[in-house]
Amino acid sequence: MTTVRKRRLKIKKKNFTIFLICIFLIICSIYYGITLITKSIHKKDTLTPYPKTDNMYLNEYNKMEKEIKFYKKENAERYSSYQKLNPNKSLKEIVLEVNIGLDNPYYENSKKAINLNKETILVNKYNYLDEDYVPDNLENISSKYALANKQMVKKAKEAFEQMASDAKKESLSIIAMSAYRSYDYQVNLYNNYAKTDGKEKADTYSGRPGYSEHQTGLAVDVYNGKTKYTEFHNTKEFTWMQNNGYKYGFILRFPKDKTKETGYEYESWHYRYVGVDIATYIHNNNLCYEEYYAEFLDN
Repeated sequence: MTTVRKRRLKIKKKNFTIFLICIFLIICSIYYGITLITKSIHKKDTLTPYPKTDNMYLNEYNKMEKEIKFYKKENAERYSSYQKLNPNKSLKEIVLEVNIGLDNPYYENSKKAINLNKETILVNKYNYLDEDYVPDNLENISSKYALANKQMVKKAKEAFEQMASDAKKESLSIIAMSAYRSYDYQVNLYNNYAKTDGKEKADTYSGRPGYSEHQTGLAVDVYNGKTKYTEFHNTKEFTWMQNNGYKYGFILRFPKDKTKETGYEYESWHYRYVGVDIATYIHNNNLCYEEYYAEFLDN
């Protein structure tokens, strides 16, 4: 091979090597550029998420209308407003809580209770009873299971007596210390609480007149005759009630983990008759009555 040929071959190899290096550098530059752009976009999205417009919120709920059975079209704007304040809640939670009324302060935009004289009635800080409302079929609870002159509506009274009787067979004592209360009775009770603890504190544990479900004749406060009622959660009777109360149609009305939904502090002694079917569903699904009512009864 001549010297000239060798030189030309060497130059070709050198040029080819340079060509490969250039191609590699170009590929690296493109990859690096794409990576920077991607990171920039991701960082921008993370730090400054694109805000949803009102129409986007409304469209979201319109799509969910068929999936959430208790969705109410007339509440669409309330749903979107509530979600803006609670972005981490699921759509189902948003719809449920707005239907309960939690997008409004307690006692605001309240409405007259429906289902009067029925075990499905809901009376709370958003649903009230007139001052002249007295439930039908009030009867005295047997003195075996209640303090003097305590009343409930007939069906609830009979269920309570059966429950207390069955508990007694197991050497347990469940006594009704408060049941039906008239509007006027609640006026005096609430005013005394407000005078002692202040209105704000009283609202956490006592219903305002017309807003107490004791007026329905379906609610009952219990104790075991030995321990102070506020310590009922420390008794064997309380444990028995949690395991058996629903079988007689009673629910723990103000659970510890549902204070926002009910509007009241935890009360281990306060029970409400709703019927066996509803009580069983609430027990099995860890609900409070507000949640059940909003999902199944508030049509």
